[in-house]
Amino acid sequence: MTLEARRSGYDEETYARLATDTAAIIARYPEKRSALLPMLHLVQSQDGYVSRDGIAFCAEQLGITAAEVSAVATFYTQYKRHPNGTYTVGVCTNTLCAIMGGDEIFDELSEHLGVGHDETTDDGAITLERVECNAACDYAPVVMVNWEFFDNQTPAGATQLADRLRAGEDVAPTRGAASVCTFKQMSRVLAGFSDGRADEGVGAGGPTLAGLRLAREHGWTAPGGTAPEQVDGAATDAGAAATAGASAVGQEQSSAERTPTTPADATGATPDASKGKQP
Repeated sequence: MTLEARRSGYDEETYARLATDTAAIIARYPEKRSALLPMLHLVQSQDGYVSRDGIAFCAEQLGITAAEVSAVATFYTQYKRHPNGTYTVGVCTNTLCAIMGGDEIFDELSEHLGVGHDETTDDGAITLERVECNAACDYAPVVMVNWEFFDNQTPAGATQLADRLRAGEDVAPTRGAASVCTFKQMSRVLAGFSDGRADEGVGAGGPTLAGLRLAREHGWTAPGGTAPEQVDGAATDAGAAATAGASAVGQEQSSAERTPTTPADATGATPDASKGKQP
């Protein structure tokens, strides 16, 4: 076993696989340490949480201290510092979802599963979370399972969903991918490795497109804008121009049409941060 593998705590095979994936992640960035966020998802996909071994691995690969890695891992809630369940069930309890029943859904699930916020069921199947916002207010109240949407939920529907997950049944999200993957598999996707499911399922649904339909029906436009030609395909004048081979940059409403006020506006030069002025 190599010295690096021994220091990381991983076996030789696991270390080699993680190192290969890490090299692919680092190659995406001009600065090596910028790879830390996806790397934390990567080690989480291995261990099911950001373990001590994962922290040591990230630090060794990036040439930074374990304290620096830990500072980032403890800041973001998607990084778990203790073993997570196979499925993270997140209930939105932000304002709109709470008014529509989010608090009742969380309370019902908590009692049904016997766990509280960020706690995991005894069988290791579900970690329950209160989520500040699922960014799906048009479908409130919303529950997410490993970041896949389950819209317009009720307490009874949410508990049934949890029971199906614990029973090992396949469940289909309301929108997005055709099925729910495990927490480890989703962590690998968040690390930037495709699972081939990006084009599955339904994207924007009726509630999301309602405003666009109304704008089309009434001929409403933003100041200086033009009415969309298509709703369901989400095509706009800019999108049609791009399809025809024209660049959207410099089109109407683009910042590129603004009258230049500095040399950088006209040349595209970037500021010299060390001097606090344009070069």
